[in-house]
Amino acid sequence: MSVWDVLIGQAPVVEILAGAASAAAGVTATDARPAARASMTHSWLFTGPAGAGRSMAARAFAAALNCKNSPPGCGECNGCHTVLTDTAADLRTVRPEGLSLGVKDIRELVRDAASAPTSGRWRVLLLEDADRLTDQAANALLKALEEPATRSVFLLCAPSVDDVLPTVRSRCRVVALRLPTPAQVAGMLEHDGVDPAQARLAAQATMGDADRARALATDEATRLRRAEVLRLPTRLQRTGDCLAAAADLVAAANADAEAANTTRDDAETDALKTALGVGATSAGTTAKRARAPKPGAKARALTVRGATGALKELEKTQKSRGRRTVLDSLDRALLDLAGWYRDVLVRQLDAPVEAIHPDHGVAVAEEARTSTPEQTLRRLEAVLRCRRTLAANPGLVPLLTVEALTLDLRTG
Repeated sequence: MSVWDVLIGQAPVVEILAGAASAAAGVTATDARPAARASMTHSWLFTGPAGAGRSMAARAFAAALNCKNSPPGCGECNGCHTVLTDTAADLRTVRPEGLSLGVKDIRELVRDAASAPTSGRWRVLLLEDADRLTDQAANALLKALEEPATRSVFLLCAPSVDDVLPTVRSRCRVVALRLPTPAQVAGMLEHDGVDPAQARLAAQATMGDADRARALATDEATRLRRAEVLRLPTRLQRTGDCLAAAADLVAAANADAEAANTTRDDAETDALKTALGVGATSAGTTAKRARAPKPGAKARALTVRGATGALKELEKTQKSRGRRTVLDSLDRALLDLAGWYRDVLVRQLDAPVEAIHPDHGVAVAEEARTSTPEQTLRRLEAVLRCRRTLAANPGLVPLLTVEALTLDLRTG
């Protein structure tokens, strides 16, 4: 099994990356195709929609660059294994978990890039979701891209080239990925042991997004959440129904964020408090109180200079991460909703294409019968507009934005 096997439906990308990895290792490519003879460069930008596998492609390339065998990318040697498990000494991965990626993380990344690799051939700096770079962070990164170290390579990931500052993308070689077909995703799920019918439905419902398809096919809670979202258009009879539906959608997103982050937040806070000595009691203070106890007095916490600031900074990071989880959950729901209205429009126009949500055909048919294509198109546009608004303005109150959407869906 090679490192490239995880890239579903990305044969042209695999050719480019495998050729570059071979060139970087000094291996002469025997393939006559230009992609197989690709040269190595120090900065790469992986683009593609969510689910296309940007990060997986970047990590597979990083593994191939530090592979010990020939052709590079065996997936079995120590160089490949440590990169794929994110334990390689020469790999630095930055994942922006909050709303943005600040200059502090990028400056640390640039410092790492200046160091020579310790065990592998290349020091790899993998930056996921580079579209979340602040302008200050992007400027800090630009210097390293302009003057790269000899054995360092930057791998940036973003939805599209337009999501990255022109000064950054102009210094990167762009590798464009595309969503695999539902048939390819279904084949992957079946290979992993998923029931064929469930695999086909999950692949179709997620429009080829491999990560979402795997979750839908294997997690009952995900299936229930999708069913509840797709029931929303049938609930919008009165204004109160619209507001209730919006509240339910946002509440579900908040529940996702709480389930995903609460345990981690508590563990991070406890670990930081322990490191800072917050909550500990000094021996001298304990002995003094033993000699002269004060009824009802609590043990004084031993604090370290800067502890309050560190705890506030952690709290800020956790809030940003929670906010991002809420927005990501809402985005998935809006994608499902857009697919539902797309199915309605397909039915109304009698278009010869497959439904995205074939298991909701009865509700789709009823909506197609009781509305016009113009109304459906306006509703579909309202869903996509809401999605863009939330993505472009993460500081907005999600409930108000989703309420506006449900009211638009009712009026058509």
